[in-house]
Amino acid sequence: MIKIVLTGSESTGKTELAMRLGRHFAAPVAEEFVRAYAAQRNAKLDFGDHGPIAKGQMAVEDDAIARAGDLVILDTDLVSTVVYCEHYFGRAPAWIEAEARARAGQLYVLLAPDIPWQPDGIRDRGDERDEMHHLFRRKLEVMGLRFVEIGGDGEERLAAAIRAIEAAAPA
Repeated sequence: MIKIVLTGSESTGKTELAMRLGRHFAAPVAEEFVRAYAAQRNAKLDFGDHGPIAKGQMAVEDDAIARAGDLVILDTDLVSTVVYCEHYFGRAPAWIEAEARARAGQLYVLLAPDIPWQPDGIRDRGDERDEMHHLFRRKLEVMGLRFVEIGGDGEERLAAAIRAIEAAAPA
């Protein structure tokens, strides 16, 4: 099974692209857990929230993986949890980083912050998307994870992601 992970800064089209890729490839999609968690919490997240966030993310991933055949699409994964934890708090719990490495995808699709920001009451880094994009790219490099950067409008992103996934699939 091939695990494809969409990653990158806030408001870069990950969720929409994940759903479109899931339909295109008839593959299950694991949703991003932290959005629902943050909306339910309705308060600023603190360092202690990252354990429940990581466990919730792993649960939604495991559910999608259990339904998958050859391919599963993840609308983010624990690498994102690590990046944001390090950004906000200067460190990430070691167990979350270890799980991120152990559960890493075969291909990460890093989405460029080149589409308009969409505020929604949960996202809060509209003015820092370029900085966050750099942090995501650097973390993928440091962890030695295979990734492709994709930008452009929705159709360009979809076409580029499909090509990248098809190239990553075993013949």
